[in-house]
Amino acid sequence: MTSDFPQHPDQLTTEWLTKVLGYPVNDFKITYFSEGTGVMSWVMRLNLDTANDKPNSLIAKFPSPSEVNRDGANLYDMYEKEVKFYQGYAGKLDIQAPQCYFSAFEPSSKGFVVLLEDLEGWQIGDQIAGCTLEEAKSVIRALARFHASGWQADGFPDLPSHGGKQQIEGMTATYPIGWPVVLEQFGEEIPESIRPAASQIPMHIADLLGTMCQPPICVTHADMRLDNIFFKDGDVTIVDWQSICTSAPEQDLAYFLTQSVPQAVRDQEDLVAFYHAELVQNGIDYDLAQCRQRYVVCALYLICYAVVIAGTLDLGNERGRKLGETIVKNTFRALRELDAFSLIHA
Repeated sequence: MTSDFPQHPDQLTTEWLTKVLGYPVNDFKITYFSEGTGVMSWVMRLNLDTANDKPNSLIAKFPSPSEVNRDGANLYDMYEKEVKFYQGYAGKLDIQAPQCYFSAFEPSSKGFVVLLEDLEGWQIGDQIAGCTLEEAKSVIRALARFHASGWQADGFPDLPSHGGKQQIEGMTATYPIGWPVVLEQFGEEIPESIRPAASQIPMHIADLLGTMCQPPICVTHADMRLDNIFFKDGDVTIVDWQSICTSAPEQDLAYFLTQSVPQAVRDQEDLVAFYHAELVQNGIDYDLAQCRQRYVVCALYLICYAVVIAGTLDLGNERGRKLGETIVKNTFRALRELDAFSLIHA
């Protein structure tokens, strides 16, 4: 190890677990999740042989075993951001997240480890399967409370803006790499009529982010998709805080609705208006027309997420490929529905 904490599951020991958890761990067994679980990190369950009154399972996260995905995570400081969330931000925001037992980041190696509550009894969302209207609304209610608690982000001065140089340069560089791959692998989901406009997105990233990151802004999760959301009795718990930043509140909303919620569910209710009403109910004075306008801007920008995930990351298994296909299909259907490409007059 290059630090005082393990950066790979093979480096875990009973002695280290006992030390950081504060109770004896006599033995442990690692259960690796099925392929397709986790993209930017390596996620696994630890079953512990310990005292009866102590948690006998927890979730561990390490850097991705995929060099491509690990490099992408390091480009955006994702591992460091997640550790900072659990160490400092979580207690200041009105959002339900797993209890964190330990978290650490090593700047020189970019290694990290996070030990989290195992959300037994909760049902994880599935971005491929989609969700019901009631599930979507429970997520939106949670988003509104979360955004209201971090509104204007004044209490989080060290959080990066999503519109910073790092994000602009990263997306501008990686989109052109992913776009031809997406066309080749998922082209049946992208009508010929909008391909010219979609190919020109890198020219507009800076302007789109500039619009998104003008006040009012708030603390945003920035990876609000169903695979990061757990459901139980009408409540939700949000995981994967590796992209936390400040941005337009509509970024989380647009990402969730356009890439995780099936069109048939979106068609049942005006969910942007529902979100706005929830935000107002949580004490935020905000114009509905502005909310709708920025929602479309965010939805268009978030084509970058679809193209980068589906076109540049190692999805390396059947579920991963199906996830890429679902993201591309949902994204382009939603953008046509919103007439979002008209914003760039391509």
